[in-house]
Amino acid sequence: MKTTTLLLALVASYLVPHTALAADAPAAAAPAGADNFYGSPTVSGERVSFRNQYQMNVVGTLYRPQGLDRGSRAPAIIFGHPMGAVKEQSAQLYAQKLAEQGFVTLAIDLPFWGESDGEPRNLVAPELYVEAFSASVDYLGTRDFIERDRIGVLGICGSGSFSIAAAKLDPRLKAVATVSMYDMGAVTRQGLNKSLSREQRRAMLEQAAQQRYAEFEHGKGIFLDYLPVTLPADADPVTREFWAFYRTPRGAAVPAGYTLQQTQNRMLTSEVRFMNFYPFNDIETISPRPLLFITGSEAHSREFSEAAYRLAGQPKELFVVPGAGHVDLYDRTDLIPFDKLGRFFQQHLAALE
Repeated sequence: MKTTTLLLALVASYLVPHTALAADAPAAAAPAGADNFYGSPTVSGERVSFRNQYQMNVVGTLYRPQGLDRGSRAPAIIFGHPMGAVKEQSAQLYAQKLAEQGFVTLAIDLPFWGESDGEPRNLVAPELYVEAFSASVDYLGTRDFIERDRIGVLGICGSGSFSIAAAKLDPRLKAVATVSMYDMGAVTRQGLNKSLSREQRRAMLEQAAQQRYAEFEHGKGIFLDYLPVTLPADADPVTREFWAFYRTPRGAAVPAGYTLQQTQNRMLTSEVRFMNFYPFNDIETISPRPLLFITGSEAHSREFSEAAYRLAGQPKELFVVPGAGHVDLYDRTDLIPFDKLGRFFQQHLAALE
């Protein structure tokens, strides 16, 4: 997710298709430890698909530790990818690393993204994103190798806020962790560090409302092309941080039928739906189920994890990774505290009575 400046970069022309593929992404030096496309030698993965309550197919990758006793029931963890991303970006890395610690894990594509159903593509639909986590519990809890009372969730970036919203509604989610969380509602309403003025907010809503006429009559939408394939020379630091992951071989993942430019970017009339999304309201009602918020000391998104921690009930923990930025915790295995996450879920899932 981008900063306020990017949210307000309303494109005057429609998205122009390009033929860039992940392999054609601009070259850039990846930081130490970056391993987004990690493949575990001790974990087996399979593509799975199941329906949500809207009768849409949710697609994910299910991972199991090799040697897992097929006659027993294991604890499970659901993983949600960053906003605008797909399961191959960050979520599958985390899912494999936690599967290596003995959990069955499921990395999903949210509806309208990746392999999951939903038209038009790249649609912002917070309610359906939240529903995808409960649908994942439906699926896992009906497998004969899963202990349905030991299912947790981990949301990365925007999925941190979606997983919290899901946990408020679904007590079957027994433990909740977030990494580099974005409150997608607050950042759309107020910008990072509350930098969006009321006038700017009204202008965005007004333009989106007027644009709906054009889409109703002609079916053409204005995309927020805030993450171009070529990095502008005057790009702000947040844009540079995201670009270095999503637009280079380090993290670029292009679903079938897409172009690189079409990934991440969303329609203006769709984006404004986040203004009605309040994931932290009533977050204290998740208690006594545990919450773990992980953020980087240098993360531009740190404010959201800190806000959620202040509002949440007990038990809760805020864990700050020294020297880590927001995107560092997407894929930098030298910084991501996988051991910490493993202990959290072991304590609250594997040892659950």
